[in-house]
Amino acid sequence: MPYKIPESVLVVVHTPSLDVLLLERADRPGFWQSVTGSKDHWGEALWKTCVREVGEETGIVVDPSRLIDWERQNRYEIYAHWRGRYEPGVTHNTEHVFSYCVAEGTPVVLAPGEHLRYEWLGCERAARRCFSASNVEAIELLQRYASTAC
Repeated sequence: MPYKIPESVLVVVHTPSLDVLLLERADRPGFWQSVTGSKDHWGEALWKTCVREVGEETGIVVDPSRLIDWERQNRYEIYAHWRGRYEPGVTHNTEHVFSYCVAEGTPVVLAPGEHLRYEWLGCERAARRCFSASNVEAIELLQRYASTAC
């Protein structure tokens, strides 16, 4: 299996009323997060990574013209238990933050083996549920960046 690229996206999927979609990781039960994922190859455009990851993880088809690029990056140390997925010596990842608005009641189909369950939560509850500091921060900033035109 090829190594993961240490450049990823975080996509906060939300409704017009700012309910946030959270996913519970299958490989770490109790770890809740927004949609995340790494580029498939170095040349992949970030918006394409977002479209692919949201589709793979939730079954939601993303209209790229409605994807909001926050032009915000987080650089963080990769948790030790996940470093084996990256080339030897890679210790940090750069994460690019996006949001995507969906209509209330949008169906979610989880990727088997990747996530156990999902929940739609208000921003405050969603932020408290996330394990990742960058995900918490993104949810706390959602009102500033999000489009509610779904």
